[in-house]
Amino acid sequence: MKIGFIGLGNMGAPMALNLVKAGHEVTGYDAAGVTVEGVANATSGAEAATGADVVITMLPNGAILQSVAAEVIPTMPKGSVLLDCSTVDVDSARAVSDQARENGLDALDAPVSGGIGGAAAGTLTFMVGGSEAAFATAKPLFEIMGQKAVHCGPSGNGQAAKICNNMILGVTMIATCEAFALADKLGLDRQAMFDVVSTSSGASWSINAYCPAPGIGPQSPSDNDYKPGFAADLMLKDLRLSQQAAASADADTPMGQLAETLYQTFVETEEGSGKDFSAMLPRFSTRSRT
Repeated sequence: MKIGFIGLGNMGAPMALNLVKAGHEVTGYDAAGVTVEGVANATSGAEAATGADVVITMLPNGAILQSVAAEVIPTMPKGSVLLDCSTVDVDSARAVSDQARENGLDALDAPVSGGIGGAAAGTLTFMVGGSEAAFATAKPLFEIMGQKAVHCGPSGNGQAAKICNNMILGVTMIATCEAFALADKLGLDRQAMFDVVSTSSGASWSINAYCPAPGIGPQSPSDNDYKPGFAADLMLKDLRLSQQAAASADADTPMGQLAETLYQTFVETEEGSGKDFSAMLPRFSTRSRT
């Protein structure tokens, strides 16, 4: 396929490179001037999108997505697909989809899970909203960039799935870190704690695959001084999106709301910015109940 790729940051660059390696013709544009070997360099998003079968975007937020969409949609051929892999608010995803359809295009919102490592290895998971036809068009690209793509329903549902998943992740990581800090103060060895919980009813991805306690369980960012695999700043972004969606849908999400508040404090007024989201464990370990 002829592919335009807009947003060549930490995630977008390796995704674009994997498409090039698979034999696709990729033209890229990044506002920061980033270039990727093998990716033709465009001077604007509109240029990258001109004549493309699929335009992929990987952008920071919904406002930027809507701005880029307004620029590129008029240059895209009728029947082509705008494939957004950013994590943005549901309303922005649906607004872009509506704009694409009004211009004879199709659109997919397809946020990813798997982080920078998954982008490089081509093992991302895509949560996809949009039409069955557009999903079928993009499926070969998902198979190159990732290991799984789940069609979640109409436009916006990919973003809905991503923020619901990450709300669960934020809440369970906080609970896991609280439990380890409590175990420490009760004199329970961390390895014993892991051995029990990871095979009992308290098991979760946060402890089994991404344990926040250094030297316990599979290797994770806690073993690398909490250098980010998934930054606390990004968890805060996703929790804010979840609460924005909850407000829009009139949904009661008290645990998600509390998780947002705790990560906001951690990132904005404590030492959490630039650290992995599992660095909540040393935070709780140094705090008393009062």
